[in-house]
Amino acid sequence: MKTFLTSLVIVLLLGCNINQKKDDKTTTITQDLDTATLATSERHHEWVDLKRAQGTFKAFVVYPERNAATDAVIVIHENRGLNDWARSFADQLAAKGYIVIAPDLLSNTVEGIVRTTDFENTDKAREAIYNLDSLQVIQDLNASFDYVKNLESATGKVSVIGFCWGGSQAFNYAIANPNLENVLVFYGTSPKDKSSFSKIQAPVYGFYGEHDNRVNASIPSTEKAMKQHQKAYSPVIYKGAGHAYMRQGATKDASVLEKQAHDESWDRILKILEDTP
Repeated sequence: MKTFLTSLVIVLLLGCNINQKKDDKTTTITQDLDTATLATSERHHEWVDLKRAQGTFKAFVVYPERNAATDAVIVIHENRGLNDWARSFADQLAAKGYIVIAPDLLSNTVEGIVRTTDFENTDKAREAIYNLDSLQVIQDLNASFDYVKNLESATGKVSVIGFCWGGSQAFNYAIANPNLENVLVFYGTSPKDKSSFSKIQAPVYGFYGEHDNRVNASIPSTEKAMKQHQKAYSPVIYKGAGHAYMRQGATKDASVLEKQAHDESWDRILKILEDTP
């Protein structure tokens, strides 16, 4: 059965800002394939309930197969919520030797929605995510940070990686939490209030696709402001890639350049995390 499921694992995922008709057509297939990916994983997965001011929310935790304390990473999902693609990425990162926590920031924010997968469709999830209170998002990330930092199997060092909407939230969280080790922003924009950059303590690494004009237009002002505040910001624009290239670059239909951007980004992720003091 495991061999059969493994043969089904072809990640066919879409970007954050993509034609809705195409999204609707492939959503079911995508969910099935990512579910298969997670089902074949040899790592330990668990859902935990974390406290917030009003109630609790769900977070997905993956442990690496190691017998020593290890660093941890928070993964912040895209604007479609904590779907199986985000969980699959968390699992892949754990396979590299990290404890990974992926909070479902939509969990228990809409009546009847315990997890993102409870939404009727991705439209409903997108609608809900843009109604989230920004302070609540930070508080949920703080709860995730505290949980994973204090695990007995953790070293206490925590980095954050965010994609699309989550990339922007990762940048916000760099301002809110001075105790992060690294901040990896995948095709997300920085906060408009550039004066807030003075609070950033961790190095920020940007990952951008060449054809993502909307997001890339924000890079020069971000770079200038980070330099003014003497903060570390390292943006890299990957040739031939567009928005959400980490999804597209993993599919069988990816172009040579998209796959190259995906693979080079994985190499860069691991190098950044491995170089953490």
